[in-house]
Amino acid sequence: MLFGLALLAGELATPGGFYALFFGIGALLTGGLAAAGVVVAPSLQWLVFSALSIGALLLMRRRLLSAFQSSTPRDAIDGLRGEIAVPVEDLAPGAVGKAELRGTSWTVRNGDTRPLRAGERCRVERIDGLTLLVRGESA
Repeated sequence: MLFGLALLAGELATPGGFYALFFGIGALLTGGLAAAGVVVAPSLQWLVFSALSIGALLLMRRRLLSAFQSSTPRDAIDGLRGEIAVPVEDLAPGAVGKAELRGTSWTVRNGDTRPLRAGERCRVERIDGLTLLVRGESA
């Protein structure tokens, strides 16, 4: 049972993927069954521990992960496509620099065939990691 508590504490202390949780629960349940005299033989205890832990892992982990997952920051970044950014410095074609978007400074790459001037309105076309690909707005 102490091993089960240690596994549960380890799951809480680390940013794991809900693996130790199921083995901790399996150890606690097996310890409880052993204390009640239901599972006495050590080999049977290992079998019950393994079956409970792996069974719970296979049946419950995916549900637990989906319940605790929040919307990814990627969704918010993808929402920047089509927004207007304003370079804070001149950008040659293909050059990387800084631009203001929604009051925040972003790393941008000039995806246009012409230079972009500081203060010129640009449209975000694509996102590569945390770098925005921008092109000058058509007049």
